[in-house]
Amino acid sequence: MTSSTELNPDVVVRFAPSPNGLLHLGHAYAAMMAHDYARQRGGKFLLRIEDIDAGRSRPEFVTAIQEDLRWLGLDWDGDIIFQSERFDSYAAAADRLKAMGLLYPCFCSRTDMRQLQEDGALVEGPDGPIYAGTCRHLDPAAAIERVASEPHSWRLDVEKAVGVSGPLQWIDERHGRQIARPERLGDVILVPKEFPVAYHLAVTVDDAREGITHVVRGDDLFASTAIHRLLQALLELPTPRYFHHRLLLDETGGKLSKSRDSASLSVLRSDGVSGHELMQDLRQGMFPVGISLSRG
Repeated sequence: MTSSTELNPDVVVRFAPSPNGLLHLGHAYAAMMAHDYARQRGGKFLLRIEDIDAGRSRPEFVTAIQEDLRWLGLDWDGDIIFQSERFDSYAAAADRLKAMGLLYPCFCSRTDMRQLQEDGALVEGPDGPIYAGTCRHLDPAAAIERVASEPHSWRLDVEKAVGVSGPLQWIDERHGRQIARPERLGDVILVPKEFPVAYHLAVTVDDAREGITHVVRGDDLFASTAIHRLLQALLELPTPRYFHHRLLLDETGGKLSKSRDSASLSVLRSDGVSGHELMQDLRQGMFPVGISLSRG
């Protein structure tokens, strides 16, 4: 992405953080990559708050996200988009997939899943353990009876879904043309027990609704794109182009994350760090001590 990039005002890119903690340097890098991709092409940069998990989302984190982005000098177009205001559209998408016979209820608890993992019954996939399909083999009539009285999630029957969609591809501007292999992630949950929608379904529906033309995000979500491409085909939604960028790593070689207590941008701001200078450094590939960029 250089200053000589051809202008295209039809480009629409988004940054979509979850308000369940403070943003860190990895978020700053991801936001910068998405923002600069759009601005260098004369396109739009949208801010979407992925607050589908009401139990972990906090309004103070929404405020902090806006303050951090303004401190970094990253402006967005239009109103902020909140996923919590779109549950009806996610339910409609899930109902459509159910009507196609592509979702099945799953009654496995977290304890069940941990036990299967400890027993070595789950194969490790690119995005974590692959579900063994326990509930996929239940008698459909008996499973529907249990739905009325037992906690359950809804999983995508990936094998059946691929049979409907046929072979799929997608374009990554960094990694090239990709053959979608959603079976490598297994029967992912699209409607969890705990809240109305899972990430895979929500992000696919939202990107189409907002007219996202280019999804700019980190390599940690590269594998998930196969599921998103499958859902796009099943729901007859447009497929954006993708650009999966490298990740910022800490001194241990792990990606920066909230769960690893990576230093927040608000701490850097309160310490007197200049957001403008920080952005200049990140754009030039100059990272703080202990921070590096992943390879590949």
